[in-house]
Amino acid sequence: MTIITSLAELEAIYGEASEASVIKVSNCLTEGYRKLIEASPIMALATCGPEGLDCSPRGDPGQVMSIRDEHTLVLPDRRGNNRIDSLRNIVRDGRVALLFLIPGSNSTLRVNGRAEISVDPDLLQSLAMEGKLPRSAIVITIGEIYFQCARALMRAKVWDQNAWPDVAALPTPGSLMAELKQDFDSQSYDREWPERAKNSMW
Repeated sequence: MTIITSLAELEAIYGEASEASVIKVSNCLTEGYRKLIEASPIMALATCGPEGLDCSPRGDPGQVMSIRDEHTLVLPDRRGNNRIDSLRNIVRDGRVALLFLIPGSNSTLRVNGRAEISVDPDLLQSLAMEGKLPRSAIVITIGEIYFQCARALMRAKVWDQNAWPDVAALPTPGSLMAELKQDFDSQSYDREWPERAKNSMW
């Protein structure tokens, strides 16, 4: 196996970035980038901390991320499993990366920036869903924002249902945990999970 160990070796293979890949980068929201965020119901949030890296999906109906101004985005922290890996990281290292997906579109949007965790009552109230407030909100200051080349989603045929795997054949959450803890009651977990999730969405 031949391993690349320097930037010079890497750049000798890939050459220079194209003009389009450079000029698309902005340090604030443009009108077009605002429209992409407004159309995205799901995104991935990447954070870093002393223990390493974390990346988790975030989703809301219609629009996952609120826009405060051309430099600031707000992400409500909806109910989850209380691991709070992302929040733990942000408290200690504010660097974050975001990847927005738009159903049916092969274009994605990337944001790199810095984040803080807010529990401001008025902010949380503005992010309520079905009368329920998030316990905190992640406030992100944009460092750079740009759209990502569509080739990855095109190659993967993400939106082509004919290319989707048979999800019924995939392992269930319960069975995955039973592989790690032999006495885990996987059948009860899988049976109860849909209703539990439905009743604890927000």
